[in-house]
Amino acid sequence: MSAIISISNLSKTYKPTKKGGAGFQALKNVSLDISKGEILALLGPNGAGKTTLISIVCGIVNPSEGTVTADGHDIVKDYRAARSLIGLVPQELTTDAFETVWNTVSFSRGLFGYPPKPAHIEKVLKDLSLWDKKDNKIMTLSGGMKRRVMIAKALSHEPQILFLDEPTAGVDVALRRDMWNVVRRLRDSGVTIILTTHYIEEAQEMADRIGVINKGELVLVEQKAVLMKKLGKKQLSLELAEPLKKLPKELKGLDLSDSGLILTYTFDANAERTGIATLLKQLGDLGIAYKDLHTSQSSLEDIFVSLVKAA
Repeated sequence: MSAIISISNLSKTYKPTKKGGAGFQALKNVSLDISKGEILALLGPNGAGKTTLISIVCGIVNPSEGTVTADGHDIVKDYRAARSLIGLVPQELTTDAFETVWNTVSFSRGLFGYPPKPAHIEKVLKDLSLWDKKDNKIMTLSGGMKRRVMIAKALSHEPQILFLDEPTAGVDVALRRDMWNVVRRLRDSGVTIILTTHYIEEAQEMADRIGVINKGELVLVEQKAVLMKKLGKKQLSLELAEPLKKLPKELKGLDLSDSGLILTYTFDANAERTGIATLLKQLGDLGIAYKDLHTSQSSLEDIFVSLVKAA
C-alpha cells in the first residue's frame, strides 16, 4: 500500500533558553512511512517526542533537519497543499467557548478556504453524536462533548489524514469506546489516522501498526499482530496441590511464588517445541501434583514497558 505520509531523517532541536546552553533535541533522525487508510498508534512516555513529531507534520513546528511529505506535498515548500490534507485534534481543548457547535465547526471549514457545505457539517455532527447539541454554546458542554467538537472541527474540511493527540484524555470509558467506533468508521471511509495515547488498551484495540518513540528516537514500528508474536511471551501458571518449600534443581528456570503454591513457566508460543510436555513429565517424575493450570500472554503494555526500559 502506498505511503500517504513519508518522514525522512527528521530531527528537531530547540534552542537553549540560556546563552551558551545546550539545545534540547526532541527528535533524532526519525524516518517513517504511513500507509493510506491505516491506523498508526504512537506510544511513548511523557516528553518522548510524540507531540513534536505531530506538530512538525502538521506544520506547527519547523524541523531542524529532514523532510516530511503529505501525499507527495512537502510540508515546508508546499505548506498550503499539504496542510489542507490534514486534520489535527490537539491535546488541549481550544474552542471558542461563546460560539455554538455549528458555528465553530463551520468556521473551521472556512479557515481552509473551503466553501460552506452544510450537508457535510451535519453528517460530521451526527456521526459524532453532536447533532442535538448543534445550537449549544461550547461553554455549556461536558469535557467529553468538547473533545468531540475538536474532532468535528478537524473533520470539517474533509481531510485525508487525521492526527489525534491523546483524543480520549479525560474521557470516561463509555465515551472512549464510542469514540473508538467513530475512528473505525473514519478509517473504513479511507481516512488515515495517527493517534498518540497513554491508554495501552486503546492502541491494542484500535491500531493496525504500533510505533514506540522514546527520548526522541523511534524505537520500533511494527504491525500489531507481528509485534505481539515477536515480543509477547506466554506464561503457564500451575497451582500446586501442596506448597513447595523450595524449587527442586530439576526445575531450574521456573518461578515459585512466595506461598510455594504457584509455579510459573514462561515460553514462546510460536516455537516448534514449547517445553510444556517436558515440564509436566518432570513434575510427575518428582511427585509434584497440581490442581489447576492456565496460560496468559504478555499484553501490549508489558511489551511497551520492556521496550522503553531497554531504550
